[in-house]
Amino acid sequence: MRFFNTAGPIKPDKHYHISPLERVDRDEIFRLIERERYFVLHAPRQTGKTSALIALRDELNATEQYRAVYVNVESAQAAREDVNSAVQTILSRLASAAKSGLNDSFVDEIWPQILNKSGGYDALHEVLQQWSASSPVPLVLMIDEIDALIGDSLISVLRQLRSGYIDRPEHFPQTVILCGIRDVRDYRIHSSAEKAIITGGSAFNIKAKSLRLGDFDEGETRALLEQHTEDTGQAWSGDALAEVWRATRGQPWLVNALAAEVIDTITNRSHTIEADDIFSAREVLIRRRDTHLDQLADKLREDRVKRVIEPLLSGGSGGEVLRVDDLQYTHDLGLVRLEPKVEIANEIYREIIPRELIFSTAVMLPYETVWFVENGRLVMARLLEAFQGFFREHSEHWIRRFDYQEAGPQLLLQAFMQRVVNAGGRIEREYGIGRGRTDLLVVWGQGSGMQKAVIECKLRRGGLERTVREGLAQIAKYMDGCGTGEGHLVIFDRSEKRTWKEKIFSREETVGERCVTVWGM
Repeated sequence: MRFFNTAGPIKPDKHYHISPLERVDRDEIFRLIERERYFVLHAPRQTGKTSALIALRDELNATEQYRAVYVNVESAQAAREDVNSAVQTILSRLASAAKSGLNDSFVDEIWPQILNKSGGYDALHEVLQQWSASSPVPLVLMIDEIDALIGDSLISVLRQLRSGYIDRPEHFPQTVILCGIRDVRDYRIHSSAEKAIITGGSAFNIKAKSLRLGDFDEGETRALLEQHTEDTGQAWSGDALAEVWRATRGQPWLVNALAAEVIDTITNRSHTIEADDIFSAREVLIRRRDTHLDQLADKLREDRVKRVIEPLLSGGSGGEVLRVDDLQYTHDLGLVRLEPKVEIANEIYREIIPRELIFSTAVMLPYETVWFVENGRLVMARLLEAFQGFFREHSEHWIRRFDYQEAGPQLLLQAFMQRVVNAGGRIEREYGIGRGRTDLLVVWGQGSGMQKAVIECKLRRGGLERTVREGLAQIAKYMDGCGTGEGHLVIFDRSEKRTWKEKIFSREETVGERCVTVWGM
């Protein structure tokens, strides 16, 4: 019985899968190999890079025109900038891969002597040169996790590959494929030996092309899920399929993890999987913080990531100038997508990012859900009135705790809401540069008793009434889109010149046929 895979390369006989080579330009890959080019394949973690390389290796070896070998060099990371130790580890892994994949012991027989004679700065070049000369057909070398190497170790490996390039294919591999999270051109490598920053583009300027392994498209996402139906008969409703796509945007690990959680929970295969089942599974994944999500959250502490994510969280004004290399870095990590606009890559990441930033705050807030529930319904006015009082007394202290202080008011409100809503509902978030606001949809309960309320957060810029007018027009559209008649507009005033008496207020406003409560903070 096949299952959804969330760890390690795809095994077609055991896992539901979409062919990894079909998710890149397969024809382009074979054209680059035929033309003896060196190139990069990169993608975020757990999107199928290793599966694609292994599938390519096996297909190339089946043709008998090439001898292809795949080697993962992540273990050499422990050597850090000790070039000898790093290259020793790489050569050992290469020898093992050649024996297991090609039944070829040549590398194993020669590398210790060559390393002893040539040292780490030339041994990889010499081994590849001798191995290529002895091979009856051209070699294709795939190096996975190349960006795990550090400093001078990485620089040395890249330069040794570059130095043999002119001798291909008779005396060096015909093609070398470097695989990692980022494109090699984006590497900024600190060399302790040279006391300088070396760019990947200069250390490996023989790269012909950079290919990115993309996420599933909507059709592929649906096709993957329906393989489970074909095997077991268990159906997915149209709403469930749409929700998986909406929540993941085809990120391969997320699609597999969400599906695996659902079918492991619902063991009755006659039960059709519904959208509510997807919502429940999504919440389990987020709370569980599996390795993939934990690694993602860890990146939020990096300055390069913060410079992109912070204006997204705060809504920005549209006038922010983001650095191209920061955008490319966060895109390579899979955190954001760049087209048609800069935004968080998918709904689950959009939920995880603020939750990660507010987690320690939310669990420490002294508020209980039962204080704000009456006859099974969440009393939003009571909740926001409590937050208003809390914000006046404690915001300065709590916002200082956030790494992302520019988005501090929005994050503090979300921490407060998460603390209360988590017990019986969920919060969906809309934010991004140029929106001028952050939108929250609070969903409480399920089925016919489901309650929806919209909260829109804006920073006061200029006159209060102008900010309110803009906010009311924006929240009316969001309420229409969410199908709810309850709306709350929260205006944060960060001016140090105005008193709390001037900032704190609440009033009712009418927009069309809708009533919106405006809260000043």
